[in-house]
Amino acid sequence: MLAYLPRPPTDSSRYGTFPQKPVLPAAPGALGEDSGQQAAATTAKRSAPMPNYQSAPRHSGFIPGEPSLLPSRGSLTTQHHRGHPSWCPPPAPHEAGARLYPLHALSVANVPNSSHGKTSARSSTIPTPEGLQSRRCKLLEEDSPMVQASKRQRQRYVTKVGKCQVNLGNIQDKKRFLSDIFTTIVDLKYRWFLFVFMMCYIITWVVFGFIYFFDAWVRGDVGHQGDPEWRACIENVDGFVSALLLSVESQRTIGYGTRMVTANCAEGVILLIAQSIVGSMIDAMMVGCMFVKISRPKKRAQTLIFSKNCVISRRDEKLCLMFRVGDLRESHMVDAKIRAKLIKSRQTAEGEFIPLEQSELNLGYDTGEDRLFLVEPQIICHVINRHSPFWDMSAESLRREQFEIIIILEGIVEATGNCCLAAGMTCQARTSYTEDEILWGYRFEPCMSLEKGAFQVDYSRFEMTFEVQTPAASAKELHELKELERQEHSTLSLYWDHLLQPC
Repeated sequence: MLAYLPRPPTDSSRYGTFPQKPVLPAAPGALGEDSGQQAAATTAKRSAPMPNYQSAPRHSGFIPGEPSLLPSRGSLTTQHHRGHPSWCPPPAPHEAGARLYPLHALSVANVPNSSHGKTSARSSTIPTPEGLQSRRCKLLEEDSPMVQASKRQRQRYVTKVGKCQVNLGNIQDKKRFLSDIFTTIVDLKYRWFLFVFMMCYIITWVVFGFIYFFDAWVRGDVGHQGDPEWRACIENVDGFVSALLLSVESQRTIGYGTRMVTANCAEGVILLIAQSIVGSMIDAMMVGCMFVKISRPKKRAQTLIFSKNCVISRRDEKLCLMFRVGDLRESHMVDAKIRAKLIKSRQTAEGEFIPLEQSELNLGYDTGEDRLFLVEPQIICHVINRHSPFWDMSAESLRREQFEIIIILEGIVEATGNCCLAAGMTCQARTSYTEDEILWGYRFEPCMSLEKGAFQVDYSRFEMTFEVQTPAASAKELHELKELERQEHSTLSLYWDHLLQPC
């Protein structure tokens, strides 16, 4: 539950993705001596190399259709590295191993204001021992909320293999499970199911065997074994073991012929009829449960695979979230449907906290693209538009969010013969993606080729991705910039048309 609590928002600019440095109060006496160092500090920061990360473009430098930088997931680092406080010295560029670009490659420059410059100049004038400074930075790094969040173990709502991590407890009205005893037995694990299966037969055999022995003992058949003149009700029953064998032979219709119920007593006939009816009911129920449990297509989902990561990139000039799904069997899924749920906690305007709220992600429900003909691996696309929960999420804000995307694939198992056990039964496969498993600026590599007149699928390339040029701004910001450019273009066209008109 703690993994889905909303994080406090960090102070960032409107279009920039770099967090602002905290403003520390400066002493009045240090203002005079720090004013001379402000210009030098500002010039040095402007000329410093920037990391390989792209902010949202400004209005003046945005060109539609022009490829931008490649913000890889592995190199999504800001000027202040994760875990390092802004007032601690950052590591050297050659130690970090990140590619550096000149300042003009970024659309929004991280230009510090006067308060930041005064703070850095003031901190540089105070003599601090090197060991004390390193220990101070180490303590600040350990106390950083980003580091604490990364150290905290993430609890998934649904695992990668599709198991729901929800435990139901404190159920008071448990008699509801007994009212639906068939579903309760089918849902049991195999070890408990086999235990119930065997105990149903063993208990009935023992109970009826005890009744047979008690009847033979009361009528005196046990004490008159071998007497040819005695008219026994149950023949050849001289103890409990022989009565138990008679019970098993009667219920399973074995009929060895040595022990039997005669017509000399009415209770023996009634007891034999009752055991036959009870045995038929147990056979119908337990064999039916065994048939349904074996024929359930639950294991069919093991051959339905999903990509390990989601990717976000542009497709048809739209920002899209994509993942890949495939079927390993040659027998295909009939009427396969796919849908996605976003699991995220939020707080309403009235202050109500909603834990693990579920919202729907449109995977093409209105156009029918959510119905799959799953013959080869397919890339499922979610267009990030104004109706999407990722509409105002950028590459930087994605790192601060905590959510989980649940993917559900349903379909009917195709019949492979006249005696298919799983024919017409629905199979469901599930998986999940967290925010750490979403790659911004990537695409999936093709895994299908044409060889010898047939299409060949190479599942070794199923998980492979490659970087593409994708802006780091959100879809909302890109839409606003595109609308602004369209308005500027229309205004400029009207201006030129007015100049070209004759007087």
